[in-house]
Amino acid sequence: MFIKNAWYVACRSEDIAEKPLGRTICNEKIVFYRGHENKVVAVEDFCPHRGAPLSLGYVENGHLVCGYHGLVMGCDGKVVSMPAQRVQGFPCNKAYAVIEKFGFIWIWLGDISLADETKLPYLEWADHPEWSYGGGLFHIQCDYRLMIDNLMDLTHETYVHSSSIGQKEIDESLPVTHVDGDHVITERYMENVIAPPFWQMALRGHHLADDIPVDRWQRCHFYAPSHVHIEVGVAHAGHGGYHATKDKKVAAIVVDFITPETETSHWYFWGMARNFQADNAELTEQIRQGQGKIFTEDLEMLEQQQQNILRNAHRKLLMLNIDAGGVQSRKIIERLIAAETQQNENTIRQFPNIHVI
Repeated sequence: MFIKNAWYVACRSEDIAEKPLGRTICNEKIVFYRGHENKVVAVEDFCPHRGAPLSLGYVENGHLVCGYHGLVMGCDGKVVSMPAQRVQGFPCNKAYAVIEKFGFIWIWLGDISLADETKLPYLEWADHPEWSYGGGLFHIQCDYRLMIDNLMDLTHETYVHSSSIGQKEIDESLPVTHVDGDHVITERYMENVIAPPFWQMALRGHHLADDIPVDRWQRCHFYAPSHVHIEVGVAHAGHGGYHATKDKKVAAIVVDFITPETETSHWYFWGMARNFQADNAELTEQIRQGQGKIFTEDLEMLEQQQQNILRNAHRKLLMLNIDAGGVQSRKIIERLIAAETQQNENTIRQFPNIHVI
């Protein structure tokens, strides 16, 4: 089960050019393409004629043409035409609300009448001249909630990322977790430590000494349905840590958009936004490559974890105090899914002839 009345990142803007893009999100097969006036459209990836994937077709005059028998699909999910055939009575495909913003394509899977652009996450770094962003995409074979667990508890950095961002002081600094509505915050602060290799590189990139003690912070934010943004950084020790002035620190936001594909796979859009040396393209690429290496280390662990869980479905996983961020995030997901399920059941009882997707 997944939250449907929410915005998910479907793909990056550059992923949709001339050809349609097929993608499964929350178990729904969807085709994305650029229709009239280059506007992104999303409909079911299913040709009502013979069930072929519409994503194997092509775009012509703003319409999607099935690559099997030439059926033409409109942006609203209605069949427009088919060579030498009468298709006016064909059933409509499901059409989705989509928005192109911040360099991403966002999709609303639930009730299209509830889709509200103001419910997109607030991204202080997007389209801002003082910020720079670089990132990538991984297709990971594990439950999306395992990735949320991973990002809301960074204790694993000491072990999984020992050569880049891990250090023993992470274990010694216990996190504190708060819940504010559908928002979970887990904070960890380390004082007077030596910066690990990744942050030494970032300090040098900002023309700061990398061989003196620093204060380090990690502030993990979960936002429903499945977004995690992490405020991270280091400052020369004794200058205020998280609140230090920009000339004494390097700070960034690790951006994680986690989009479920199936119960055991997801699309992971990762990146880092920073507001120091924003015009330094070489540093942006250096950080992006470093981040990619770090997240690749997570990938193997998470996929093996998923297989272990499937093989041992009878075993209950243990929860410790360091797991509070992930536990609270899962509670929010479960609550929102339950509320949507109840709403759908109420609709069915009130209107028994309506099919709720």
